[in-house]
Amino acid sequence: MSHVFPRQITAPPVKAVSAQGCYFTDENGKQYLDGSGGAAVSCLGHGDPEIIKAIQDQVAQLAFAHTGFFTSDPAEELADLLIKNAPGDLDRVYFVSGGSEAIEAALKLARQYHIENGEPQRKHLIARRQSYHGNTLGALATGGNAWRRAQFEPILVDVTHIAPCYEYVDRADNESAEEYGLRAAQELEDEILRLGTDQVLAFVAEPVVGATMGAVPAVAGYFNRIREICDKYGVLLILDEVMCGMGRTGHLFACDADGIAPDILCIAKGLGAGYQPIGAMLCSKKIYDTIGQGTGFFQHGHTYLGHPTACAAGLAVVNAMLERNLIEAVNTRSRQLFEALHETFGQHPHVGDIRGRGLFIGLEFVADRDSKTPFDPALKTAANFKKAAFEAGLVCYPMSGTRDGRLGDHVLLAPPFILSEAQVGELVEKLQTAAGSLPHLSNT
Repeated sequence: MSHVFPRQITAPPVKAVSAQGCYFTDENGKQYLDGSGGAAVSCLGHGDPEIIKAIQDQVAQLAFAHTGFFTSDPAEELADLLIKNAPGDLDRVYFVSGGSEAIEAALKLARQYHIENGEPQRKHLIARRQSYHGNTLGALATGGNAWRRAQFEPILVDVTHIAPCYEYVDRADNESAEEYGLRAAQELEDEILRLGTDQVLAFVAEPVVGATMGAVPAVAGYFNRIREICDKYGVLLILDEVMCGMGRTGHLFACDADGIAPDILCIAKGLGAGYQPIGAMLCSKKIYDTIGQGTGFFQHGHTYLGHPTACAAGLAVVNAMLERNLIEAVNTRSRQLFEALHETFGQHPHVGDIRGRGLFIGLEFVADRDSKTPFDPALKTAANFKKAAFEAGLVCYPMSGTRDGRLGDHVLLAPPFILSEAQVGELVEKLQTAAGSLPHLSNT
């Protein structure tokens, strides 16, 4: 009998015993293609000897040193590497243990910045519906995932939410993509005006919405307008690249595709590629200098900040991405995977949209393609698809509530960057097998 507390008590997980490349092996010897990197984490695949050696060497030299007393070479070198490649005037890196911690740090830094900048009245956060920013209470409150928020609403801070940039569903037939993007972005200015032009501290958004909506990028021009609105009213722009960042969308930083830079940027998942738990918050020089010239102390912290072993892993991972030309590989495999998905599912009666960037791709399931009508939630499409895919030997990331937290289903794909062309075919074939095994998803 296990004493582990699993995510789903009524359905304990299968035990994985090893992993190599793009595959897991369970205790019965069955192999599973990792089609989602767990949750967009394992970007380098499994068993990478270079990353393993970096971790082993660091543990032998300096496993842990508390940042209340020390910094370390891995933290310094990883920060330098990230800033060297970061957009805009991002200048400082605050290392944490994961995505939710990075978001929490960002929210606190935004508030403290405004206090030390002489605007303590700024207290409101704005985010987007159908976003996901983490499971700690501040991050959960910021996110717009209705299902995850529901039972915890009474203990969440008040955050207002505007519409996402969700072209597939929300763009009107008589609108161009650019017109739609400007209309969606206008909701931010309208909300700032409603709350008070000197009352909002930050706007938080994912450049490509991940878990909750299934790899939804904004239309061209949307984030440029968002950046303008934030600048106009002194609102900090916080971009959450925890899931979509670190090469996943074909750029080291996802916001590079939109041609903008945030004031604060959060990364995790692919930063450690699953080899160590690590995340980071990057902030602009202006924000850092304001704190430095004020109290000189960021009122926040965790025990494992800047963990040397985690930073050594992150340093090896980012170096591997850059030195092995893996960002280029992402774009190559992306073209192949999109082509294969469109060939197999492009005319499927129950696949309404195939979207995403790089190796961050979503398929939205619908009851009817023409009307874009979602399936009845009672069918549990996402949950049953996950089971069917797993039975077929594929790990992927289906989720329900795509439209509003209750209606809609999608599957998210985020395979390792080392995926081969043959494995592209295997992934799509297993998706097809899973869909064909569910009567309401069959294309016959």
